[in-house]
Amino acid sequence: MASKPHYDADTSDITTTPEAEGVKYALGPKAFNIVWGNDQGFWRISTQSGDPTELVQVCWLEVTGQYQLRRARGKRGKYIWKRLSQLEQCPREPMDVPDPNSNNSFRIDVPADASDPRLYYGLYEVWSGKWKGGLRIHGATVKEIQAAATR
Repeated sequence: MASKPHYDADTSDITTTPEAEGVKYALGPKAFNIVWGNDQGFWRISTQSGDPTELVQVCWLEVTGQYQLRRARGKRGKYIWKRLSQLEQCPREPMDVPDPNSNNSFRIDVPADASDPRLYYGLYEVWSGKWKGGLRIHGATVKEIQAAATR
């Protein structure tokens, strides 16, 4: 086991791509802070490009991170959270969460004058006290879309 039990995100596993509507951020499987991530009895952290980070077994599932989207201005920011019901099932096939084909999108509106333009993200299951395993994290995608000009 490593000297520190938790894995700290590797921000070099985040790529930024300009798109017509805004910016796309691709967060690779190493771009997350993972509680107990440095203990191979609990997690297998991706070591090669294209490999997922895999949950072996944990009772306390906490995967988090943050990324600076743009420069800060104005007042302190807000937060929102959303329960993702797709994760309550045990699918055997890889899936996108939320499903891009459903009307259950996850959109966060950030005011232009937000003082904290960091995006904080996380996946938690710490309440049941049950052991979890088998989750594979291939990555996450965030799209920053510029607001349409008002007339």
